[in-house]
Amino acid sequence: MTPQPNPQAGAAVKAADRAHVFHSWSAQDLIDPLAVAGAEGSYFWDYDGRRYLDFTSGLVFTNVGYQHPKIVAAIQEQAAKMTTFAPAFAVEARSEAARLIAERTPGDLDKIFFTNGGADAVEHAVRMARLHTGRPKVLSAYRSYHGGTQQAINLTGDPRRWASDGAAAGVVHFWAPFLYRSRFYAQTEEQETARALEHLETTIAFEGPATVAAVVLETIPGTAGIMVPPAGYLAGVRELCDKYGIVFVLDEVMAGFGRTGEWFAADLFGVVPDLMTFAKGVNSGYVPLGGVAIGQKIAETFAKRPYPGGLTYSGHPLACAAAVATIDVMAEEGVVENAKRLGAEVVGPALAALAERHPSVGEVRGVGMFWALDLVRNRETREPLVPYNAAGEANAAMAAFGAAAKEQGLWPFVNMNRTHVVPPCNVSEAELKEGFAALDAALSVADEFTVA
Repeated sequence: MTPQPNPQAGAAVKAADRAHVFHSWSAQDLIDPLAVAGAEGSYFWDYDGRRYLDFTSGLVFTNVGYQHPKIVAAIQEQAAKMTTFAPAFAVEARSEAARLIAERTPGDLDKIFFTNGGADAVEHAVRMARLHTGRPKVLSAYRSYHGGTQQAINLTGDPRRWASDGAAAGVVHFWAPFLYRSRFYAQTEEQETARALEHLETTIAFEGPATVAAVVLETIPGTAGIMVPPAGYLAGVRELCDKYGIVFVLDEVMAGFGRTGEWFAADLFGVVPDLMTFAKGVNSGYVPLGGVAIGQKIAETFAKRPYPGGLTYSGHPLACAAAVATIDVMAEEGVVENAKRLGAEVVGPALAALAERHPSVGEVRGVGMFWALDLVRNRETREPLVPYNAAGEANAAMAAFGAAAKEQGLWPFVNMNRTHVVPPCNVSEAELKEGFAALDAALSVADEFTVA
């Protein structure tokens, strides 16, 4: 894992990227993507030989780090045996991946529909819910992200939705609980839970329960801020869905497969949805793969009735072989347990200590290897360090923080006024401490933008 500088090769990679690659979520002329030469474990490096500790896990998907040799070997072995095959057939890698996933999903979520990623998993979950209920509407939360495809982006509750939201997708948004920035004027978690559930039930009532097919929630919202729901909330949503005949969909694309110190975040709350989406950590992102875990009631709907949906690469053998290897590695190496233990014993206390030292840290929240620091200008007023959806000069404080972290050799996950701490789930304690030292220095830069 010793980076070998090769600036000439890096320049060629960068030139080709700038000439031909169209990047997502970006104004093409305003970005300057780093040319990456290699990656291993919790680190990656550029062509100048500069190494970075990756506190983003790619896009929160390398749950077992980069280039794990057992997963690489499994992909190579599958490629030699059967590189690809159509989804209508029973294939060993596909069947085994489905079996291993179903063994770990909560409750009766025993049928697995494979997709190419998280967004199309959400698309198909919504389609299943609408066909199962015969209802058109879907409810989802503000402060959420569900993917970039048409239905998924309309379900999303952040500004990335705005440009694509023609108000014709049958989506109604509501406020989920978030005590630190409560929309319900709550003072306690109990109040926040009760008022958020009352708000959701009122929304259902005013929309017409017989028109609502599904409630779609990230079990723990990821990109939107890692807001762990208060006790009783998800159970309360489950009860409301049962009361009104609504399909309960949990989006575990980011929170699943060990990220929270459990196989699935739903296990933290003892809740079983009707449908659950997954992707990312299912195979550490080595080959694109996602899916929908389907409960018995929904599965029965399509027992004699064809499900009108599919994908050419559904359950692709290379992706499924990577999933089998990833799940095996996680079980053999105690990756889920590592995330749980280090989250409780190292990450939580270390981030709390950083908050004590830095006035820019308004709140620390998270679990396992899934944490966020909410950065503020003023702790008393909780004013965010930058305005909502800030860009350009308005985003200067977060840009300065991010640049300072990179100068320290840490690649941070920065979104709006937050930095997320989401390293690989098999990260070591020494790597975490290295990252926290870099965060300490970067937060000193953020502190310069605070006001008394």
